[in-house]
Amino acid sequence: MINQKEIKTTGIIGANGYTGSELIRLLAFHPNVSLRFLYSRSNSGVKISDLYPDLATVCEMILTDQPQEVDILFLCLPHKESQNWLTQNAVKDSTLVIDLGNDFRLDGNFGNRNFIYGLPEINKKQLSGAKSIANPGCFATAIQLALLPLAQKGLLNEVYTTGITGSTGAGQSLQATTHFTWRNDNISAYKTLTHQHVDEILQQLVSFNANEISLNFVPWRGDFARGIFTSSTVKTDVELSDIEQLFRDFYADEPFVKVSEKAIDLKQVVNTNRCVIHIEKSGNLAVIHSAIDNLLKGASGQAVQNMNIAMDWEENSGLNLKPIAF
Repeated sequence: MINQKEIKTTGIIGANGYTGSELIRLLAFHPNVSLRFLYSRSNSGVKISDLYPDLATVCEMILTDQPQEVDILFLCLPHKESQNWLTQNAVKDSTLVIDLGNDFRLDGNFGNRNFIYGLPEINKKQLSGAKSIANPGCFATAIQLALLPLAQKGLLNEVYTTGITGSTGAGQSLQATTHFTWRNDNISAYKTLTHQHVDEILQQLVSFNANEISLNFVPWRGDFARGIFTSSTVKTDVELSDIEQLFRDFYADEPFVKVSEKAIDLKQVVNTNRCVIHIEKSGNLAVIHSAIDNLLKGASGQAVQNMNIAMDWEENSGLNLKPIAF
């Protein structure tokens, strides 16, 4: 049983959004933490379960615009707002800050803090004991996990990736392309070859790979709520069995990455913190498929995973989730 003295207090900035509310669902059942406050400027004074009825009896806290001192602080703000919030609000150096935006992914230096890039599968040692963590992007997570084993062996040059994401990837704010009437029974490409996660992905892959890498990424909007499925095509003469073994070895000690010999699909990962990977090969072309839940392994679940590592807790604490199979 956890000693109450070991329980750490947590707060969520931007608790009314998709990633913030997903964090509430995870932290409400985490054995090592207690929620002290839920911060929202736009919904201050509103009960969180009035915004998300599924949270009734799980969390009945009132949203506030007055942050409190906590041991662990999650920033679930729109991109480019985390720096402003930290500038305007005093946070103790001893507080673990985990940013789910993109403010610190490329440049982690901010005041007295140096944000560690929070992809546990490559930075676990650096994350242990860290006080500042930059959570990776959702597409960036799925694509990197599909390519890192090849990068480690210097096998990447030209990469062609397509990826499809659910509507929750666009955030809670209503947009023309998130209306049900537009999204339902519809697929479209967006930000072709210019997606904001490309620089983040290349920064990590290049640090592993001996060669220059060109990533040609075409993202798609899918007609479903949550999940990401990517397919990355690369040229290689390495045999399929050797590539599969390379991936199994690379992820042998990683609890949330599974390399599958069978075809994969989104329902295997939705509502989990898992990434599943499947590899196919024809001639000298290999295709690496990866699937994650964009709100969990692509955001809030990975943030909890990073918290667990930083606090030296069991890596899967609060993350033993089952997929929604039907």
